[in-house]
Amino acid sequence: MDITALQAFTAVADHVSFSLAAEKLFITQPAVSKRIAALEQELDSPLFDRIGRQVVLTEAGEALLPHARRILDEIDNSRRAIADLSGRISGRLSLGTSHHIGLHRLPPLLRELRRRYPELQLDIRFLDSETACRGVEQGELELAIVTLPPRPSAHLLLTALWEDPLAVVCAPDHPLAGYRRAGLPTLAQHRAILPGAETFTRQIVEAAFKPLGMSLQVELSTNFLETIKMLTAVGLGWSVLPETMLDSELKRLSTPLHLSRQLGVVQHAARTPSNAARGMLELLRSEGG
Repeated sequence: MDITALQAFTAVADHVSFSLAAEKLFITQPAVSKRIAALEQELDSPLFDRIGRQVVLTEAGEALLPHARRILDEIDNSRRAIADLSGRISGRLSLGTSHHIGLHRLPPLLRELRRRYPELQLDIRFLDSETACRGVEQGELELAIVTLPPRPSAHLLLTALWEDPLAVVCAPDHPLAGYRRAGLPTLAQHRAILPGAETFTRQIVEAAFKPLGMSLQVELSTNFLETIKMLTAVGLGWSVLPETMLDSELKRLSTPLHLSRQLGVVQHAARTPSNAARGMLELLRSEGG
């Protein structure tokens, strides 16, 4: 069974698109189709149904997918094991991180990583924390430095590095700024600007209101914290932001909320770290706190 055909198959299954799979593999869409067709011919069974513009796994495709992932993981582990025999910190490290952590936490660490291991090649992908965690779980990324999930998958190994306290904020001229202390019912009556509902940060905020049976009036939603800060600063609503982002453009509100999130590194529990990953993990543990 051809390895490149299995790579094309899993890429199409992950992205539900031949064109997106081609982009991920850096090949043309006809090349992806050719590899899938060869695999289907070898197995004498269709692996995808093409329904209009949608791509759906057939029963045979569903059966093949976990085996294909396992085969590709074993091949990857074998390559790493051979490469790691030298013990040298080199090679390619696929790393996912959020824009916020990439801007505010990683620069000095990446500088030190480059100084310590000049032969190491970084493949950094800026993703939402949730997407990066899925990338680690599916084997696309070796490490993710992200907001840690409140309810992690059993397949993921989490290491907390930084406590990231959160503050409730609004613009200095927002109606809430006049409150000596804003209770949860008061906050719930005003429009909020928060990350998307699927994000770990949003889940932390909503969990604080849930016991009281309150729902939030989310006026605007974006996963870029710098954008949320700007929208809050111009008075479009209140928000929750890391304390490290506070400045004179924002008014910190006194509330009953005591919110914090943990930032850290995520790896697959069953994946043997490469020498490159070990080098990064050693640096994070020594200097990330």
